[in-house]
Amino acid sequence: MKKVLIDCDPGIDDALALALAAGSPSLDVVGITTVGGNVDLSLTTANALALREFLEMGNVPVTPGSAGALLRETVRATRVHGTTGLGGVVLPTPQLGPSDGHAVDFIVDTLKAAPGEITLVAVGPLTNIALAVRREPRVVEWARELVIMGGSFTRGNHNPAAEFNMLADPEAAAIVFGAGWTVRMLGLDVTLSATVTSDVLDRMRPLGKLAELLVPAAQFYGVVTADGGPAIHDACAVAYVLDPSLFTCVPATVNVETAGLYTRGMTVTDFKVSEQDSNALVATSIDVKGFWELVLGAYERLAGRLG
Repeated sequence: MKKVLIDCDPGIDDALALALAAGSPSLDVVGITTVGGNVDLSLTTANALALREFLEMGNVPVTPGSAGALLRETVRATRVHGTTGLGGVVLPTPQLGPSDGHAVDFIVDTLKAAPGEITLVAVGPLTNIALAVRREPRVVEWARELVIMGGSFTRGNHNPAAEFNMLADPEAAAIVFGAGWTVRMLGLDVTLSATVTSDVLDRMRPLGKLAELLVPAAQFYGVVTADGGPAIHDACAVAYVLDPSLFTCVPATVNVETAGLYTRGMTVTDFKVSEQDSNALVATSIDVKGFWELVLGAYERLAGRLG
């Protein structure tokens, strides 16, 4: 069993990432923390709570964290994820509320209690992770790994230079990349290949209750065709934890642009460094077929449990 703590901002693709985690018996989700990102914190937390119950994740703690960026104005992605954050998906109102306390304290305390055992998976803005590092620098040593969905070495999506999670809090991202650990970065360079095709959608449709989440979520981003469709970015970070061999990763030094007029949030990536001088392992390619076999297999197992 691999223990993971998932920091997220649900978010359609966050929901699909949580479903992948819930359907993977080799993962032990020890906590979910939320951050303001795709939508406001109140909504990302409400969505995480609803997903926990819908996906039957038991008593996994859901702890809300930072509402906004460290220094910058709020950036949201409602035009992509809809006003609620889950597009056209409507989940039952959850019966259980969030855990007491703040996500930053939960991250620090949870890693401290099990040093070297828990992988941090961050699929939203990195505000909570940065604050945890600032509060207790030893989280860098306590975390087994840090795996993020974010950044890119080729292009942006929220603007030409920057991926959304980096742009939403570039100062936090700069703190995280400079904290002294090796950041496993699953950026747009690979996640844009993890697209929902009509064949993928056809395997989602028969999945009973789970299909009520997967199908409308997968289609909300854009048109699904035989050749391609919307990318489910955040699931790539969970897939990496499950099977790193699906990705080709290259050591690099990543610096986050915090001052550029047109490039704020850009992950400036230098591959011309030795592994010992790098601060990141950057994914450069993905086995798309293997990725979907992993993801759909997990969804099918989860659907069998949910009915």
